[in-house]
Amino acid sequence: MRQLLLDLLPEAPPALDNFVPGGNKEPLAALCAWLEAPRDADDPCFLLWGDTGSGKTHLLRASGLFYLDARRDPALARISQTAQGWALDNVEALDAAGQGALFYFINRVRAEKSGRLLCAARFAPLHLALREDVRTRLGQGLIYRLMPLSDAEKLAALAALAKERAMPFPQEGLAYLLHHASRDMRTLSSLMAALDRYSLERKRPITLPLLREVLAAMPES
Repeated sequence: MRQLLLDLLPEAPPALDNFVPGGNKEPLAALCAWLEAPRDADDPCFLLWGDTGSGKTHLLRASGLFYLDARRDPALARISQTAQGWALDNVEALDAAGQGALFYFINRVRAEKSGRLLCAARFAPLHLALREDVRTRLGQGLIYRLMPLSDAEKLAALAALAKERAMPFPQEGLAYLLHHASRDMRTLSSLMAALDRYSLERKRPITLPLLREVLAAMPES
């Protein structure tokens, strides 16, 4: 059964149109407008900050820019200096070399007006443990805070997905899924699609016993 569920889970790469905004409609709209603006726009830098689970990584990966994770490469040793745009995650994890590389890149895109930088961090620039000149540069761009979805917003999003797919999903099933899957909204959406297909293939209604059976067979995330 585990392999069957893996086969049923759809590929859902991060995209701007599968991001569930909840209370983050303004930051999402601003980011979309920024990405569509000419590269010589006045604001080449855009920073998203917020708690874990607020969707920062999803949006960075969906941006189409050269994705980097400072936690995995704090020195930015694998950086492409020729890239016209960076999507830099976990900025606060940069070491001295990485901060130097970031400072150089920001200065270059501002001087040449030919690139852009999208960053994500846990905190606003003022509270980041980075070099003062790096914090100052980050603070000169567009800055938006992302808020994690509340349980009510997640339930509403799951209910909307069930309605969209015409799934007879019991309300208590949605709550059970939310509190036992422990996954982000993108993965929860994929799981909903897999449940729909599994239910149809097995000709079994979606009930709490079916949900328990499916979640017990899911691989650890």
